[in-house]
Amino acid sequence: MTYQSFTESLQNEGPPADLNPLLTALWHDKSGNWRAAHHIAQSSEGTPAYDVLHAYLHRVEGDIGNAGYWYRRARRPVFDGPLGAEWEALVREFLTI
Repeated sequence: MTYQSFTESLQNEGPPADLNPLLTALWHDKSGNWRAAHHIAQSSEGTPAYDVLHAYLHRVEGDIGNAGYWYRRARRPVFDGPLGAEWEALVREFLTI
């Protein structure tokens, strides 16, 4: 899957069946279902990719303190940019997993 095909899939009723869970979470987030995305992030806590997803989702929520905790768990700096830029960077990263 490419970034373009992933973003085009956002027009569908649900995420593509062949997405990995991290991309499924970002699909749900962009589609307005933060809870579904957060549930996926919680499903593999302690895994760096899931922890950075978790951090991003708490930024979306506006809970910066909690986001900072998850960035530290993921061993990454707090993303210094707009949420949309972080979403895109995560999609591109998770497409390679």
